Amino acid sequence: MADYRLYCMGESGNAYKAALMLELCRLSWEPVWVDFFHGETRTAEYRSTFNEMGEVPVLEHDGKKLSQSGVILDYLTEVTGQFGAKDADERREVWRWILFDNHKFTASLATLRYLIQFAKTGETPVTEFLRARIINALKIVDHHLQDKPFIVGGRPTIADLSMVGYLHYGDELTVPLGDFANVSRWMDAVKALPGWAHPYDLMPSAPGKSSR
Repeated sequence: MADYRLYCMGESGNAYKAALMLELCRLSWEPVWVDFFHGETRTAEYRSTFNEMGEVPVLEHDGKKLSQSGVILDYLTEVTGQFGAKDADERREVWRWILFDNHKFTASLATLRYLIQFAKTGETPVTEFLRARIINALKIVDHHLQDKPFIVGGRPTIADLSMVGYLHYGDELTVPLGDFANVSRWMDAVKALPGWAHPYDLMPSAPGKSSR
């Protein structure tokens, strides 16, 4: 039996953040598919047993159940000593970018992708608003990366794994990532890390939902 169990689905960029960390750290782990599209996360059983917030991912390890991707990444850094900060100042910088990701990147990217890719809403004022918000955030990140290979400290940290979580879904995002040269270079640097894999290759997906 694997040491770690990740309750997840291939469509979730937040789950991918945790799955990628597990894979890059060469840990013994297994994905457990959660049927989000048929309401599993909204059931009383799921909320009482796994996550009262009704979300994925959930990481099960050593008798613990952890939710929220940032918390999971931080926990795995503590356990493995990998992809962490070298001192207190750097740790604050890592968390500054993880919070930026959660507020500006993931919140908008995930919602836009869900509306276009899964809810099939087509373009609406809401999707236009979200795309504009994402592009503004990408401009910030692209500028930050103009003289840096990674987000913090010149080496990959959990800040990178958090921020890149949704970006490797490519065309599903309906965002012009190719317009941001530094972001594209950084994505390639993360992709070149030993053990990197695409989200749909790391986690099971709902039948008919994955475009890969």
